[in-house]
Amino acid sequence: MIPYGKQTIDEDDIAAVVAALKSDFLTCGPEIDAFEQEFAAMVGAKHAVVVCNATAALHLAMLVADVGVGDRVVTSPNTFLSSANCAAFVGAIPDFADIDSDSYNLCPVALEQHWQADTKAVVAVAYAGQSPDMPEIARVARAHGAVVIEDGCHGTGGGFFYEGEKYKIGGHPWADMTTFSFHPVKTMTTGEGGVLVTDNAEYAAKARLLRGHGMVREPEKLEGLGTHVGPLAERGPWMYEMQQLGYNYRITDLQCALGRSQLKKLPRFIERRQEIVAKYNEAFQALSWLQTPQVLLEASRSQISWHLYTVQIDFEALGKSRSEVMAELRSQGVGTQVLYIPVYLQPWYRKLYDYAVGKCPNAEIYYQKTLSLPLFPGMNESDVDAVIRSVKHLIK
Repeated sequence: MIPYGKQTIDEDDIAAVVAALKSDFLTCGPEIDAFEQEFAAMVGAKHAVVVCNATAALHLAMLVADVGVGDRVVTSPNTFLSSANCAAFVGAIPDFADIDSDSYNLCPVALEQHWQADTKAVVAVAYAGQSPDMPEIARVARAHGAVVIEDGCHGTGGGFFYEGEKYKIGGHPWADMTTFSFHPVKTMTTGEGGVLVTDNAEYAAKARLLRGHGMVREPEKLEGLGTHVGPLAERGPWMYEMQQLGYNYRITDLQCALGRSQLKKLPRFIERRQEIVAKYNEAFQALSWLQTPQVLLEASRSQISWHLYTVQIDFEALGKSRSEVMAELRSQGVGTQVLYIPVYLQPWYRKLYDYAVGKCPNAEIYYQKTLSLPLFPGMNESDVDAVIRSVKHLIK
């Protein structure tokens, strides 16, 4: 079975994790600091704060931006639950603006038309690895004083062109913060893990504090303890303070050792993904019932890291339901996935916010036709040919 996504692990990765296992630190050690520095340098950001998963990174983004009760957060409906749930975590209202019909990303025009006065932040998702129109999204959001959070979980290592200049996802001026995922199906992995990157030193410091229970140990940062007469008067080397209500969102040295090893291979991973996408596009371009992924800006095609290969299939023209297509492909050894169900149609959102069918028509049309085919660097030519052959055979 060829899955729709899978990690690519080699002996270098295993050796890196074994070395961390044999070191003095399994967590809270030097691999974490090194990974943060190397990842920040890769995307071109000043600060990186690695955490246990990308959902935690999005939650921290809400907290450091002071998003809370009474605020509205707008995101794309075509995303995983976390992009919206992070707003609910802090008591804000998760809301949705429609997607662009070609890129399947948050549409700046829809964002502007949908804008409401209580909107405090926008979470712009780089679906499948393709960046949304960040300059336009930032123009809309910043005109109203809103924070721009880039959900780059699909786009690690990717980028885009704007006015002839090349920018990295996470390393451009149109986002205040960017989050990335290191889940096994993503472009690179730490097993589980995520990161928040930013050029804002205050955001980074607050995220780092909240990652570890809101607790500090550095003597120069102690504020409340040791200022009292009595048992707390002495400031010894054991002292620590919980200065804010934080979380245990820490990542381990084992994971960061794997992340550092994977980071070295990231250019090769992306190049292989791009090769597979190009081969798929060429093979499927003549199929009248299948639409290959469209690129918002053609010049950016070479910069897309391609986490997913998502096609649009006219199942009615094909004469088969999506379930039948998935079952037929699976019988040929080809795994597929549907990514994603519009978030606002999930039962919790419908009950709590009274969202209903028709809220984001483009996202609903997209969902009815979407199917993601296998895409990961470990696929060999035989695997790619098998996927192509099986998809073409659907018409027979």
